Amino acid sequence: MNFYNADFLTHHSQSIVNFYTDRCVDNDLGGYYQNYLDDGSLFKTGFRQLVSSTRMVINFCRAAKHFKNNEYLALAKHGLDYIENHHWIENTKQYAWTLDDNQPQDMTQQAYGYAFVLLCYAHCYKAGVISSDRKIDETFELLESRFWQASEGIYADTIYVNGELCQYRGQNANMHICEALISAYSATNERRYLKRAQHLAERFCFELSEQSLGLVYEHFTPALLPDFNYNKDDAKNLYRPWGFQPGHQTEWAKLLLQINFFEAKPKFVEKAQHLFDVAFANAWDNTHGGLVYGFDTHYITCDSDKYFWVQAESFAAAALLYTVTKQEKFKTYYETIWLYCWQHFVDHKFGAWFRVLTQDNKRYSNKKSEAGAKCDYHTLGACFDVLEDIAI
Repeated sequence: MNFYNADFLTHHSQSIVNFYTDRCVDNDLGGYYQNYLDDGSLFKTGFRQLVSSTRMVINFCRAAKHFKNNEYLALAKHGLDYIENHHWIENTKQYAWTLDDNQPQDMTQQAYGYAFVLLCYAHCYKAGVISSDRKIDETFELLESRFWQASEGIYADTIYVNGELCQYRGQNANMHICEALISAYSATNERRYLKRAQHLAERFCFELSEQSLGLVYEHFTPALLPDFNYNKDDAKNLYRPWGFQPGHQTEWAKLLLQINFFEAKPKFVEKAQHLFDVAFANAWDNTHGGLVYGFDTHYITCDSDKYFWVQAESFAAAALLYTVTKQEKFKTYYETIWLYCWQHFVDHKFGAWFRVLTQDNKRYSNKKSEAGAKCDYHTLGACFDVLEDIAI
């Protein structure tokens, strides 16, 4: 199997899209169903989460662009309408984090969610789902006014329902805001988006990482030092796990290279190599294959589970590193990760990928995708990222 091949990636991307296309549209409540068992059966049909709502729109926008299929444009528009009519609460100018039967359940305002709203509008604009960049600008301004901390040089995470700003500071929301800003720049050519993306990359991958072994740590104290005690007893927390996340090292590596594509920054390429090399060297499971979820400050595994997104972001980063550096080791890493995924994560019977496996590659459950946890955004996006890179 030749994994570094446009035909293979195109065919595999199509198979992922196909899993969702015929079963995702909810014609009663609107939007998309977000909870699927392995065979595509639905559960919790009325539950929606903002990140899944936006990511599924992004999936269809990118599919429409790559496959030149107007059916996917219509599906993206269907999902965008739901975001604007249900997640967006007009009278308070806020987004519902979760909805159940279209009733807002969680109204905390999450920078992580706004990041994907921004990314969603950027991809909608690039795909032609919307004809104006106005919503890109408006979403960025909301991020600036609500979450940007000028004195800290980063975005805050959460605003509670009572309007109070949470004191927690972390890298994850900032990483995805960086991702969204890169796409916003790609869509509009407005340099303020690229400049802010570059700033976040500098802040997290260079300045703040000086205190954490040169790697990107997840959580910070109010003084923006790495908080090695935060969630120490909760290494498997879905959004805020303890320890170093190998998948976030490789995801940042990918973002650094995407910024470098628009404006050459040799030190970004060097840092991308470092982040990837350290992550792969310390997270690859030589016995069972795959990259583990987390390691501690001594590079000892603290969460041995295998997550789909970690593998996907890592093969994308490896491919981009191969293109930029021409070092064969990165192509080897790419193929090694892909072979593991092909053997263990890709569902060859029903389509799409499994979400999480044990260290020895057993499934925990028959839930393939779940609101807020997975909609194959990372897997599909990684395939498209590599396809776009090969085509350059």
